[in-house]
Amino acid sequence: MMGEPGGKVHATSTVNDIAMTTKDERLSFLEEMKDVRRIRKPNKADVKAPKDLTPGHLERQRSAIDQPHRDCNPLTADMVEPLTAHDVLCWQRPGIQHGVFRKLRLGQYPIEARLDLHRMTVEEARRDVFGFINDCVRYGLRSVIILHGKGERNPDGIAQLKSHLAKWLPELEDVLAFHSAQKRHGGTGAVYVMVRKGDRDKQRNREIHGS
Repeated sequence: MMGEPGGKVHATSTVNDIAMTTKDERLSFLEEMKDVRRIRKPNKADVKAPKDLTPGHLERQRSAIDQPHRDCNPLTADMVEPLTAHDVLCWQRPGIQHGVFRKLRLGQYPIEARLDLHRMTVEEARRDVFGFINDCVRYGLRSVIILHGKGERNPDGIAQLKSHLAKWLPELEDVLAFHSAQKRHGGTGAVYVMVRKGDRDKQRNREIHGS
């Protein structure tokens, strides 16, 4: 700025000078940005899963294969003694009274539930027998029957389901005894099963006798 006699002050720059400077700056800026292209893609993050699996993901997959879902079913399917249509199933745990087992063998207990294994595969029967006995304990069913068939139509004459059942039932702690059924209930194509009392029934008996 410059002073004049009389004390008045005037700016050394004019409005036109300021405008010229601003225009020059704008032209310089446009020159610098001439090679810049506008982004056409939407302003969104790409959240698509990568096509290539990471090493960590592959390791988790291998771990899942090496440690399959645990099978809680204790019934096994190996080393089964082959039985024929007319073989009689007969088994009881130590401590079962003779009179109790005799009534089971003669079919004198009411049949409270039944499981039919006809047309099942061995694996399907394995699953259903395990679940059936568990349900019997849960609902307090003591005397039940399992229909396994005689296998008379098998070319080798082996009753597959019957053979496996004879091995499975003793493997279940809740099974106290079993015996092939009377003719009126299916004969050697079915088996009576005695199931232990559940905890609820035991508690009820204690309450009854205690009172």
